Amino acid sequence: MDYPDEEHVVKILATEFVTHNVKRFRLSKPPQYVFKPGQATDIVINSPKWKEERRPFTFTALNDWPQLEFTIKIYSDHDGVTNQLGKLKEGDELILHDIWGAIHYKGEGTFIAGGAGVTPFIAIFRQLYKDNKIGNNKLIFSNRTSQDIILKDEFTKMLGDNFINTLTEEDNPKYEHRKLDEDYLKEKIKNLDQYFYICGPDAMIEDIKKDLLKLGVKEDKIVIEEF
Repeated sequence: MDYPDEEHVVKILATEFVTHNVKRFRLSKPPQYVFKPGQATDIVINSPKWKEERRPFTFTALNDWPQLEFTIKIYSDHDGVTNQLGKLKEGDELILHDIWGAIHYKGEGTFIAGGAGVTPFIAIFRQLYKDNKIGNNKLIFSNRTSQDIILKDEFTKMLGDNFINTLTEEDNPKYEHRKLDEDYLKEKIKNLDQYFYICGPDAMIEDIKKDLLKLGVKEDKIVIEEF
């Protein structure tokens, strides 16, 4: 694969956990650096051992913020890039590459996310909320347990009752205990002529897209990540 040559070395300004295994990174922002909500970039840890290991992550900051932000799930069960990211601290450096596609907001609709797949939606919702354009957008968010719900308080503030959570591995009276399948979607979705934004593991995206098509949603109304 041919990678673009553009590189930006940035410093970590602060890190904090937002769930037990998801960490927020605030980074310095290069001059004239511009991106859109839902876009992503490849990130490299600026150390000799990890210099060749690129991984894509979505911006969770807004473009007019003075700093960059990424919200990243840390997989500490093996010595990969996110495990190393989890060990970095203030003052350490990352390298950002070109900004690319990901998910673009096309209009009001239902956002469907599984776990850390919600990250492309964070900046989209933050921008809509800032612009007073949240409207009737909904987020259906599937997680294993209540401890895995990313930015629960912020999503609740932005979306209110249109923030719908379902858990697959925990029976908690505060949340639904259902899988994202055709029956669940049929129950939750009454308007098929809206946009549907899907992000999560590849198999989940494929299954939900098939389910939506079966329910009668037109393919051009289904928005998934673009590479």
